[in-house]
Amino acid sequence: MARHINPSRSTNKAIDALDRKRERERRFILNKARDNAPELAIILVQRLIDEHIIETNDVHAIQQGVERQLREPADMEEFEIRLKIADIRTLVPDPNILTLYLTAYVIDDLIKHPKIQDVFGDDLDVYKAIDAVLSKLRK
Repeated sequence: MARHINPSRSTNKAIDALDRKRERERRFILNKARDNAPELAIILVQRLIDEHIIETNDVHAIQQGVERQLREPADMEEFEIRLKIADIRTLVPDPNILTLYLTAYVIDDLIKHPKIQDVFGDDLDVYKAIDAVLSKLRK
């Protein structure tokens, strides 16, 4: 007797496997960022300054804010993160969730920081500058 193959079941299994893999990668990135937040904050702020994305008169205060943002997502609900990045989630085809989160922080919150003089560039410029640093976490 021939075995009946249900394409819907195999499709669901593949989708579930991809979802599990994506969730593991997400957790890995968020936890690694939290564990290395002080060093990453220094590198990120320096990259943003070097790329002429931000202009500040107090680098240390900005580093503290970025460090706080690197620590927070690991303890946040998925919904909270998705709400924060909702406006820019279609910025790139296969985004890094942490890079999107920090991009939203720079665009929405950091621009209002009293120690920031100005933020330059568009959303994609900010994303690329941040992703250049955070892409090293994936390795």
